[in-house]
Amino acid sequence: MTTLTPADADKILHDNFAPWVLALGLTVQETGERHAVLRLPWSDTLARDGGGLSGQALMAAADTATVIAISAARGAYGPMTTVQQSTSFQRPVVGADVLIDVRITKLGKRMAFADITMAPEGTDEPAAKASTVYALLG
Repeated sequence: MTTLTPADADKILHDNFAPWVLALGLTVQETGERHAVLRLPWSDTLARDGGGLSGQALMAAADTATVIAISAARGAYGPMTTVQQSTSFQRPVVGADVLIDVRITKLGKRMAFADITMAPEGTDEPAAKASTVYALLG
């Protein structure tokens, strides 16, 4: 199976997501057989009171990055939907881009499971971790 290139994955992102998701500014940094890494650029518009990156932005980035990782694992984009997402926030992000690293832990015919680590660029200390479950519809 052919793995998508980051350029292919960026096209999937821009062709299939709502304008408010695209406004996050996500870019695909890396794709692999069972993973993807996206960059969520720092933006003051995504900061909450106190100056930290909002949890909603991180959760949307994790959810979106999962679609890209599943598409990379399947070799193409196909219809899918989020069934479950659980996110734990461990430390604030202030003034730094966040790397969203998605690892597919199980890819079945109808379901996919992933673990996501979100870390500010330049550190190995996660700001948040998430797990997702997706239904594969086509």
